[in-house]
Amino acid sequence: MLIWDGGSLTRALPEVGRLTIGRSEECDIRIQHGSVSRCHAALLVGDAIGIEDLGSFNGTRVAGERIPPHRSTTVGEGDLIEVGAVMVLIKPHRGARAGGASARARETAGIADAARGHDAMPRVLRLLELVARSHLTVLLLGETGAGKEVAARFVHEHSPRVAAPFVKLNCAALPETLIESELFGHDRGAFTGAVHAKQGLLEAAAGGTLLLDEVAELPLAAQAKLLRALENREVTRVGSVVARAIDVRFVSATHRDLDALVATGAFRQDLYFRLNGVSVEIPPLRERRTEIAPLANAFAASAADSMQGPAPSFDPSVIALLEEYGWPGNVRELRNVVERAVVLAQGALIRLDHLPEAMLAKGAADAEARAQRPALRGEIEDLERERIVEALQRVGGHQGRAAALLGISRRTLVNRLDQYGLERPRKGHPPPVRR
Repeated sequence: MLIWDGGSLTRALPEVGRLTIGRSEECDIRIQHGSVSRCHAALLVGDAIGIEDLGSFNGTRVAGERIPPHRSTTVGEGDLIEVGAVMVLIKPHRGARAGGASARARETAGIADAARGHDAMPRVLRLLELVARSHLTVLLLGETGAGKEVAARFVHEHSPRVAAPFVKLNCAALPETLIESELFGHDRGAFTGAVHAKQGLLEAAAGGTLLLDEVAELPLAAQAKLLRALENREVTRVGSVVARAIDVRFVSATHRDLDALVATGAFRQDLYFRLNGVSVEIPPLRERRTEIAPLANAFAASAADSMQGPAPSFDPSVIALLEEYGWPGNVRELRNVVERAVVLAQGALIRLDHLPEAMLAKGAADAEARAQRPALRGEIEDLERERIVEALQRVGGHQGRAAALLGISRRTLVNRLDQYGLERPRKGHPPPVRR
């Protein structure tokens, strides 16, 4: 995937080969961008991926470091390549099936690749990539199901902490009595039923990343203790007096308005400032139409992989309906719809009858409404034309008085006359009534 201001392209790599990148027609991958030289760089594909700068003016960088010209440099998985101002990201397709964390990592990469085609999402992902390299806390904002957990995993997998655990806590899923124990751990005998000492998630995520999903749902008592952990970088288990050092990167997510909660006292302002090292808004899926088809394919491939079967393709009518649908449940709803369709299709083509009935009914209603819009617009224009002509008739063709009668400016009236092909009348000579 190659991304630059104003454009992007995707190119499948051969198993083995050398692909040149530049502005020249002779290059294998041609990019018309001012920062790219005529023959800028070459991708070397084999058992490993390499990049060679071909003596370009603006240089080639790997993981932020400019590489020397005419010397091959190996590219590690996840390394960002910069050819001038063009970002090059490589997703390997080779390798055996894997489960668990690696399968989730492949799915996250596939979702991120799909998101890069949208106008807003490449900027969001670029910001996440830059933030991931730092130690800043990250606050992810957006509607439920928009992809905040995927964004959190993306930050973890592009950070120096990628080899350490990624741990998630849904703050809305646990009763208040258990949240402190889950976060900070407890000693044996700390409360009834605590027959063994337990490590909290802040300790379990040592060296890695902790996602506090639905962080706005944390009770105030837990907020105070979390603030101390953030400030002192240590935790004290429930029932203990011994502080334990922690090394964890905090990423928080919420669909709620934290500023409003702070104003009402439902969320601590000092904790808000600590968690909000940088905030990133994840747009809802209805604002990312160009992303829907790639996401559907990524989810279909992931679902088929878990079933040990081939990924089905989509009938064009299905893609058209998916792209028109409003997606109130965002990316999560799209995933559920696609996984259901994969099960029903059984490896064959996914057709309209594999989609939920409610979605088909909504799609039909939306299509009918769109079909009616041109006729309705025509009726409105006919009515407006008649009112203009009648107003001019009443005032003897005086445009200023007609505009006042219609409740619009004279300039708007003149524009409407031109729009409807009506001659501008002279005073005392109103236009004839047109039926």
